[in-house]
Amino acid sequence: MSSLDDTVTPSHESSPSVGSSFFNRRRMLTVALGGAATVALPAPAWAATDQRPGAHRPPKLTPDDRKVIAQLSSRRALEHLKVLSEDIGPRIGGTDSERRAANYIAGQLDKLRYDTTLQPFAVADKFLAQFSSPAGLPTDLNWQAGASAHAALDTSVTASVVDVRAGAADDFTADAAGRIVLVDYVAAQREQVAARAVAAGAVAVVFLPADLVEPRRAQAFSPTLPGSANSPLPIPVVGVAQAQKQRLRALLAARPLTLTIATTAHRGLTSYNVLAERQGRSGPNGPVVMVSAHYDSVIGAPGANDDGSGTVLCLELARVLKAIPINATVRFALWGSEEQGLIGSRYHVRELPQAERDRILAVYQNDMVATSWDPATRYWLLSFTGQSNRATDEVTAAAQRLGYQPQISPVTQRGASDHQSFQEVGIASANFSWRGEESPALLEPPYHSPEDTIAKNISLERLQVSMELIGCAAYATARS
Repeated sequence: MSSLDDTVTPSHESSPSVGSSFFNRRRMLTVALGGAATVALPAPAWAATDQRPGAHRPPKLTPDDRKVIAQLSSRRALEHLKVLSEDIGPRIGGTDSERRAANYIAGQLDKLRYDTTLQPFAVADKFLAQFSSPAGLPTDLNWQAGASAHAALDTSVTASVVDVRAGAADDFTADAAGRIVLVDYVAAQREQVAARAVAAGAVAVVFLPADLVEPRRAQAFSPTLPGSANSPLPIPVVGVAQAQKQRLRALLAARPLTLTIATTAHRGLTSYNVLAERQGRSGPNGPVVMVSAHYDSVIGAPGANDDGSGTVLCLELARVLKAIPINATVRFALWGSEEQGLIGSRYHVRELPQAERDRILAVYQNDMVATSWDPATRYWLLSFTGQSNRATDEVTAAAQRLGYQPQISPVTQRGASDHQSFQEVGIASANFSWRGEESPALLEPPYHSPEDTIAKNISLERLQVSMELIGCAAYATARS
């Protein structure tokens, strides 16, 4: 999910809370192995008529609901999520990692016999860094970071580490020569500090972000050094995430630490939307129902929940809906480069002729639908306009049938995901996700973090409920 827009305006009174026991993380079995966390996620095992976790009553399903629910499997979705967040890892818009993910998604949709296409569009250059250590680094979080475009790129340095804290002139002692320096990041002082590091003979600068107020945590970043734009610094300058900062300082406090930092410039980039559709009985000019998610992630984030979860929801619904009779065309859209400002979805909407826009009945955008964070007990219906539409109405109706009213939020005004691109031109759309009770701004600590992993941030129960809600809603729209 992009952080473009923090507007939050409920359109009517909030619904009652069911408390923080919903999908409690304590139900997860965690076993530490060699510094990494191996987690056995509990597989949802409820019958169609069983009351779901967090629901207020047993479901009252229609025969059409049962057609969808009987086939959905979060276990199947998990296998896709392992490929995206573990085998591929961070999927940075326009880079090879994002293209690998696009090819994987397209390949899965091809196997399901959808009419699948890749829609290319240009995106900005990216500057990345990768950390490693001869002694090994903890494997329970990712070690990708951002690199400065105004410092040494396409290079690798290996050296021992020294922490110069605030990076004042007196902090750069003779110990900094030939070493990688950790330094607190203060935007107004970044260029002075980087220059001091070069003058002291450091071989790389690692900027450490200020801690954010919990549950928010700072993400990795590519530091800008405008004064060095025409004459880049001769050493790498990188920006890590809060979780990486805390771990680096803890490691260094425990023993001498040697790091390897490799920086890479990715230029001339192309990102891709993955589009797949199955034509309904209404024919090639009939109505369209879209189910969508973005598949890219931010620097350093494996993106298990943001938004690997929405992506695998789409893949699993594509499998289930491939053979069920429908009237409308069902179109699945996996957006590239959402994290850079909704670039993929906006490009797609901009390229759609008005006649094609008019065919779309509803867009169900799924962004962060499986977090295991205990307080994320409300399923939010987020509309860029703050008004209800076909998408929010159908999900509300599905939630009532599944027994989740009043745990579903009121329709709430908020952008910052790809539904905004459609609502900006008048197409019914909304974003759906699990978040904290009081506000959709209450996101889990691993949000945009190296800790957004399956082990630390995925609940198969929440994923299963999300698939049921969207599956029942999208099918109800497509069959009518």
